[in-house]
Amino acid sequence: MINLLPGIQSSSSALDAERVRMEVVSQNIANANVSNFENGKPYQRQIVHFESALAAQGTGVAGEAAPETVQVAKIEKDASPPRMVYDPSNPAHNAQGWVAMPNINVHEEMVDLIAASRAFEANLAVVKSARTMAMQSLAIARH
Repeated sequence: MINLLPGIQSSSSALDAERVRMEVVSQNIANANVSNFENGKPYQRQIVHFESALAAQGTGVAGEAAPETVQVAKIEKDASPPRMVYDPSNPAHNAQGWVAMPNINVHEEMVDLIAASRAFEANLAVVKSARTMAMQSLAIARH
């Protein structure tokens, strides 16, 4: 059988992966000022890592290559140290008045969020275009 929507599988997996990336970046931004997160430690920035994978082993129909998909390989915590802010009024301050704050740069997170949003939009455009082409192919076949 002919696959009328060959790009859908790859784009669909990329949509899922970028959605996860946007959720993680949103969590990072939301917790940018949380000094007491777990066990009295500040929130640690999380990073999403992607990997590509073959959707099926071997080849597809009529010798076509199997589509590659994108998936989330892992979500890991950033190992960089927390930033220290002088705030003796914060209950989490140390003896010198310094508070360990999350290692999050909101500007970098916004850039990541915009990049993830643009990648999501691009993959959505691919899905819409593939759907339109399939509908046009079916319309031609009817005549």
